[in-house]
Amino acid sequence: QVSLVESGGGLVRPGGSLTLNCAAAGFTFDRTAMSWYGQAPGKERELVALISSINDRTTYVDSVKGRLTISRDNLKKMVVLQMNSLEPEDPARYFCHAGRTPYWGQGTQVTVSS
Repeated sequence: QVSLVESGGGLVRPGGSLTLNCAAAGFTFDRTAMSWYGQAPGKERELVALISSINDRTTYVDSVKGRLTISRDNLKKMVVLQMNSLEPEDPARYFCHAGRTPYWGQGTQVTVSS
C-alpha cells in the first residue's frame, strides 16, 4: 500500500531549526520527484520545496529559499527537509507529496513560538 508518513515536527523558538522526515512506501520512489508543501492556518497549501527523481535538482519557494534544504535517500525511501531560521510567519503544517500522483502524507505540525 502507498504511504507517506511525515515526522519531526514540533515546537521551536523563532530562529530555531527542525528536520522533517518523510518515509515513503508502495510506489517507485526513486523514479518520483518528491516535494514538501506548507500550509498556514486559513491559507492555501503551497509548494515550498521539490527535489527531482534522477538528477536531485531542487527548487524552493522564494520565501524559504536559503533557509530550507530538501534532500532524498533513495535506498531508505526517505525525503528530508532541513529547516533553519524558522519564524512564526512560516507555514505551520508540512505535507510530503509524491510528484504527479495523488499520494500525500498526513502532515506534521511545526509551531514557531517563543
